[in-house]
Amino acid sequence: MKTFLEEVNKKINGVPLQRCYHCRKCTAGCPVASHMEYNLNKVVRLIQNGKRDEVLNSSTIWICLSCETCITRCPNQIDIARMMDVLRQMAIEEGIGAHEKNVLKFHEAFLSNIKMGGRINEPLMMVQYKLKSGDLFSDIGMAPGMFLKGKLSLLSPRTKDIKSVKDIFEKTKHS
Repeated sequence: MKTFLEEVNKKINGVPLQRCYHCRKCTAGCPVASHMEYNLNKVVRLIQNGKRDEVLNSSTIWICLSCETCITRCPNQIDIARMMDVLRQMAIEEGIGAHEKNVLKFHEAFLSNIKMGGRINEPLMMVQYKLKSGDLFSDIGMAPGMFLKGKLSLLSPRTKDIKSVKDIFEKTKHS
């Protein structure tokens, strides 16, 4: 039977987490570290120590923005953002989900949108998210300004090879 560390490393399919020597540069650069239950360094340490339940039940894995600041700062190029993606998926598969209100619903809308068109269609994704969350009008006043400033468009490009995108979801068992 694989250890939690071996399981995560296999799913990350990159630099193994054992290469982390806990310099904390990932945490120092993280724009949301102050909002996390555990700092990024501690999540790696928990994985290394086999603390599956603590990691998968933590709010930290759902707060990560996947901005990749951590990997750009890491001297060993450990892909913390990818690790967080893996941990979120493991939590979903184990029926744990997110503790933060509507984070899992946003995650599901995002993945559904990618699966459908290969890229993010922001208006469609936001409609999906709003319907899933039931939070229909809380930020609707921002939309006109975003359209006027060119930050949001009605039409998004589609991926030409949608079959490859669907194959990726099939191979990774994302529904």
